[in-house]
Amino acid sequence: MKITVDTNFLISATQWDYSVANKLLEKLLINNYEIFTTKEILDEFEEILKRDFKYNNEEVKRIVDVLLQFLILIEPIRKITIVLDDPDDNKIIECALESKSDYIVSYDNHLLKIKEYKGIKIVKPEDLIKII
Repeated sequence: MKITVDTNFLISATQWDYSVANKLLEKLLINNYEIFTTKEILDEFEEILKRDFKYNNEEVKRIVDVLLQFLILIEPIRKITIVLDDPDDNKIIECALESKSDYIVSYDNHLLKIKEYKGIKIVKPEDLIKII
């Protein structure tokens, strides 16, 4: 199974040890599922860690280095405009299309209200954890 994760999933999975996102991430790793992201998504993740969680550059680098041990970093070729309410979220769908993901895991309401795009299901971690 191929999974694309967005920024808010990464925040929840890495910042709260007992969150559903954290448990799902562990389950994905145990089952050797492919987990995809992009440099753009990681850049946003780093920015939030610094701004909202007050991490310094060294701490952020350590967190990202750990993630890069199991995330598959890709660079989407195609640009799309599907999420009109928050165009920044299009990068998540671009990643999922490029990686041929089965699921996008997110807490973002702009993405979740789409529900599915070109066969890629968009679900909360609480929904995916029940499926796998």
